[in-house]
Amino acid sequence: MNILNYIDAFFSDSAHWQGYDGIPTRVAEHIGYTLMALGIAAAIGLPVGLLTGHTGRGGNTLALIATAGRALPSFGLMVLMFVLLGLGMAPVMIPLVVLAIPPILVTTYEAMRSVDPAPVDAARGMGMAEPEVLFRVELPVALPLILSGLRSAAIQIVSTATIAAYVSFGGLGRYIVDGLYQRDYEKVVGGATLVAAMALATLALFWAVTRLTVSRGVRRAHVG
Repeated sequence: MNILNYIDAFFSDSAHWQGYDGIPTRVAEHIGYTLMALGIAAAIGLPVGLLTGHTGRGGNTLALIATAGRALPSFGLMVLMFVLLGLGMAPVMIPLVVLAIPPILVTTYEAMRSVDPAPVDAARGMGMAEPEVLFRVELPVALPLILSGLRSAAIQIVSTATIAAYVSFGGLGRYIVDGLYQRDYEKVVGGATLVAAMALATLALFWAVTRLTVSRGVRRAHVG
């Protein structure tokens, strides 16, 4: 059988659309892991990136943190956390959060530093407080790049969350891990297809969010 036949056989099987191992359940689990990890990473990375980008301090430190975070193997870190912490959500979330923080942190910092200093200086000259300068002048201009960092982090989480299945969690990785163990390549290909589809859906979602939240003039400036 070729890949297309595997895909057709997987999605046409009604047994894959119901029960605890059904596609709706596994997709919902995968989305849950992704949203949780992205939310935690954003809660850490966005404030630090905004503050350091606004002040212009800490760029070298952020680069070191990002390099270290990207160098850590997610699967190895998950196994280590599983040994140290036992079965639970933490061994799954920690590697995903560590993976997602660097793109959010670095991109947010670079986005803030890329803002034209002229309007920032003008805002300060008008008597705006620093929080006002940050949120009313710098953030709207930096938003497209910030969203691109969040998008990169989300795609990485969607792809890597499959490792949750290795420590008996659910999600779409369950199809890949169980399929390999059972030599059920129909299930492996089906699971991989679902992960790819979710990654594409994530791209589409961030495209829509960008269209809704970023002003047309700022979008054109970044495209140009």
